[in-house]
Amino acid sequence: RYRDVFSSLNARGCKYVVIGEVAAVVHGVPRATFDVDLLIEATLSNSQLLIESLRESGFGSAMLITPEELLTHEIVVFKDRVRLDVQTRTPGLEFQDAWNHRLEKSVEGVVFWMASREDLIASKRAAGRRIDLEDVAALDQNQV
Repeated sequence: RYRDVFSSLNARGCKYVVIGEVAAVVHGVPRATFDVDLLIEATLSNSQLLIESLRESGFGSAMLITPEELLTHEIVVFKDRVRLDVQTRTPGLEFQDAWNHRLEKSVEGVVFWMASREDLIASKRAAGRRIDLEDVAALDQNQV
């Protein structure tokens, strides 16, 4: 399901970076996670591309929100067999910086954009939750 989402996001030119636990795992933190967190460029046109991509990928929950409404929230959760948390802003990280520093990753031939290690650490430090600070410590130790 995530492959379909990323394929559609990329085909439409949506600007996003993967942040959160999935990014931490890719950067070397040993942790299980069951959702994907995206930080998107918070513009109306990009929000429209995101919604269209989710609808095309079979996310019925994307029918329940407009691109304009999405932009009024810091986090919107889309859950249809899998969970996707879309953030329009996140502590400690500006989208343009994350976009400029993004890394290209690929799983089973599908490309996705991921936050750099440094940007992920900045975001997790700013969030300040126990789990985020544990991830920062693990990222500092693992220097992947």
